[in-house]
Amino acid sequence: MKILEVQNLSKIYGKGENQINALKNVSFVMEKGEFAAIVGESGSGKSTLLNCVGGLDTPTAGRVFVDGEDLFQLDERKRTIFRRRNIGFIFQEFHLIEELNVEQNITFPLLLDGRKPEKERVEEILEVLGLADRRKHLPSQLSGGQQQRAAIGRALIMQPTLILADEPTGNLDSASSRDVMELLVRASRRYQQTILMITHNMNLVSDMDRVFRVTDGVLKDMGGYFGADNHSDSLERGNEDEKLS
Repeated sequence: MKILEVQNLSKIYGKGENQINALKNVSFVMEKGEFAAIVGESGSGKSTLLNCVGGLDTPTAGRVFVDGEDLFQLDERKRTIFRRRNIGFIFQEFHLIEELNVEQNITFPLLLDGRKPEKERVEEILEVLGLADRRKHLPSQLSGGQQQRAAIGRALIMQPTLILADEPTGNLDSASSRDVMELLVRASRRYQQTILMITHNMNLVSDMDRVFRVTDGVLKDMGGYFGADNHSDSLERGNEDEKLS
């Protein structure tokens, strides 16, 4: 089932000599339950791509379909509502509300949408994230890894069609990074969640179904990064890319 379809996406900043082609005719499709990574050097266009896919930035040209909905054919109000209900975001900065405890932070998107949290769903997410015994803790009482888990729970609670993650392990140590990745993989498999994630850490991409590389605004689908057909080539690229992390 096709969840995300990006067609000939382009983004241009500035004019004349100052013009920057941040994205150049980017096209790809993701199916339900796929977990894919976007890799590339700083300034290559990764974040611009993620922001356009999530409707946080408007492309210069091209189309983005999320679960069949043409994102940029919606007016700003309808796009905001659609994004809130269908796209979950996980950022490098956790963006938790300091005055709310873990459970309240996780359920906040539902309350914002005028919906009552389902107790069973909340309990399941807290259990899966390993936060059941931290549910009443404020963000200031949590480790970085625990805060990111809460942010993942907030993204999952709406049961979104698509989750977009921008360097979600960037502020974490190696052990916490691995824990967060395991949780995202589990969410992808358990809930058939479609996830597109930016990462500089090439040690994490072996958990992905696919890897996209962005270079100077051009996207290349590298397929299954450690697939049998290109295992040796992938390892070679991986060794080069370790320098980026």
